[in-house]
Amino acid sequence: MTERKTLKVAAAQYPIDRPDSLAAWRHKIARWVQEGAATGAELLVFPEYAAIEQAATFGPEVSGDLEETLKSVADLARERVAFHQDLAAKHKVHILVGSGPLRKGDGQYVNAAQLVTPNGSAGVQEKLIMTPFERDWGIRPGHPIRLFETALGKIGIAICYDSEFPLLVRGMAEAGAEVILIPSCTERISGYHRVRTSARARALENQVATVLSPSIGDALWSPAVDHNAGAAGLYVPSEQIMSDDGTLAEGTINEPQWVAATIDLARLRRLRCEGEMRNYADWECQPGASCLSGKVDVVRL
Repeated sequence: MTERKTLKVAAAQYPIDRPDSLAAWRHKIARWVQEGAATGAELLVFPEYAAIEQAATFGPEVSGDLEETLKSVADLARERVAFHQDLAAKHKVHILVGSGPLRKGDGQYVNAAQLVTPNGSAGVQEKLIMTPFERDWGIRPGHPIRLFETALGKIGIAICYDSEFPLLVRGMAEAGAEVILIPSCTERISGYHRVRTSARARALENQVATVLSPSIGDALWSPAVDHNAGAAGLYVPSEQIMSDDGTLAEGTINEPQWVAATIDLARLRRLRCEGEMRNYADWECQPGASCLSGKVDVVRL
């Protein structure tokens, strides 16, 4: 496969609403995908736990009860992914579906995000490290770390809290990832800044691009996603040939919008051997550093 030189990506600053039916939810998602594709982006990124919005369509008996919310949204997982696959084919884009609970064979839930392509393929990345509130919910850690080989290039996915752990993203980078997608859901601005700081740090130390997509807005009907805050952003290493401050694009906090930018993949590759610094190559200079690529599953989409 010929290496791509550039990739345009759009990250959603996605408001959690209260759709009154699944038809209304589908209409909203279709509109967002259409608007995202209109930016010229080839890859659209939706946030963590955006799928929880579907629980509202079942009324307060479901949406106001955490266990019923997880069950109802997990039951829709197959249909939800298929709907995004249809939209990906229609608009000729790749889409990271907003994550949600996925029920495993033993009846327990993981937090999973699916990457779908215009050709109908789909891959899934489960969240690997649970936040305190996810532990309270009974969400369990997923596995494994994955790298997705696509027509757009090699992509990794670090779901929100996972982005705060350098070794997880390092494994993706060592396996070949050049773009790391970071769907997030944070209640407070402080949480948004933790994930934003992590996105920028992972871009710097691995000399890759990172794409942050947050949920925003209040959804007081939900015990799961009642408050959401943040801004979307696309980040690269702070280097002269890429961006002086490491930011390609960033949204206005808590305003619904798409944030899009073109990533110069060819320049990113040059950084690793010709940049001001050699963060990627010098990783192994750290005491105790080791290669993690062998622990990453490669999925071809």
